[in-house]
Amino acid sequence: MPEDDAVPLTGKVKDKLIAAKEEWAREGRLLTGTHADPRAERLPPGQRLVQDWPVLDLGVQPDVNPQNWRLRIEGLVMAPVRLTLDEFRALPQAERVNDIHCVTQWSRYDNAWQGVAVSTLLDLARPKDEARFVSLTSYDGYTTNLAMEDFARPENLFAHAWSGRPLERQHGGPVRLVVPHLYFWKSPKWVTRVELLREDRPGFWEVRGYHNRGDPWMEERYG
Repeated sequence: MPEDDAVPLTGKVKDKLIAAKEEWAREGRLLTGTHADPRAERLPPGQRLVQDWPVLDLGVQPDVNPQNWRLRIEGLVMAPVRLTLDEFRALPQAERVNDIHCVTQWSRYDNAWQGVAVSTLLDLARPKDEARFVSLTSYDGYTTNLAMEDFARPENLFAHAWSGRPLERQHGGPVRLVVPHLYFWKSPKWVTRVELLREDRPGFWEVRGYHNRGDPWMEERYG
């Protein structure tokens, strides 16, 4: 991450937690061995419904001053984008209501988001024909990857509000990505960089035994 985008971090990386999650992947923990059709089943296999919104991170939370927040879209694009928060919020706004599914086995229904649709930002950046994958980087150093067809779906957005209120820091504020059709580790908090690529680049959890795509209905928890 460029130095001008660096922000203070609160907390300490939970090495034991990360090691435990890697062990889950090696053991295949939580797997039920079943699949489901999202058109017929709202709750994916092995998931449990919650009413609260659990907070999960690597142990650190970046303290992003809204005045210093930037979103960069670069790589295989015709028009690289670099937005301040005011510029981001001045773009056409979108609202989405969707369910979210965490690989740690909880799901939450009917989350109301406000933000900017991924398609709006891609229209600004104008991806090159050879762009087939996306690498996402957050202010805490977290990374994840998506295929372009998963990233560009119409329901996806970069959210700055949840349930009519600004997105809280613990849940990824000021802005996080929301990709509801995949496990929620594919929806990074505190996102700051989107890089379009020709070749895939697995992210933090993907290189630690987690599935490269993460479809909840196919129970793609681990790779």
